[in-house]
Amino acid sequence: SPQIELIIKRMCHQLIENHNDFSNSVILGLQPRGVFFADRIQQGLEQILGVEVPLGYLDTTFFRDDFRRRDSPLQPQENNVPFLVENKNVILIDDVLFTGRTIRAAMDAMQSFGRPKKVELMVLIERKYVRELPIEAAYVGKSINSLYSQKVTVEWKGVNDKVEDKIWLLRED
Repeated sequence: SPQIELIIKRMCHQLIENHNDFSNSVILGLQPRGVFFADRIQQGLEQILGVEVPLGYLDTTFFRDDFRRRDSPLQPQENNVPFLVENKNVILIDDVLFTGRTIRAAMDAMQSFGRPKKVELMVLIERKYVRELPIEAAYVGKSINSLYSQKVTVEWKGVNDKVEDKIWLLRED
């Protein structure tokens, strides 16, 4: 938990170095799990800058390439993007970067809200050696070596009765 707090603070400062006062930048947290990380980043930025940082939540369900290939249907989440991304610098935020397919879907979904000037990706955990698409994060909290047979789970304090932030690397059976 303390290490996650340090990572969040570091990443907030990296964003400030590149986006200054956020007057032309917005944050989009990816549903369902990236929104918790995006909330924490927004809170950290607002605490440091003392200004409101625009935050929205983006659902990628209907833009996924595996939408109709699953045994059970995906449950869509809420889109809450209270601003246009037209000519804005957009920071897409997700908790874990795995194959890159969710990010590709997010790029398509984001186009419904305008054409951004620039798009950057921020992830808490980057899983190395499993990328299927040429997608790379501009801001990475922690890179880990992982296999397809493993799963990374991020638990956030205050979400689902969790009392502290945790990151788990588990073997799927």
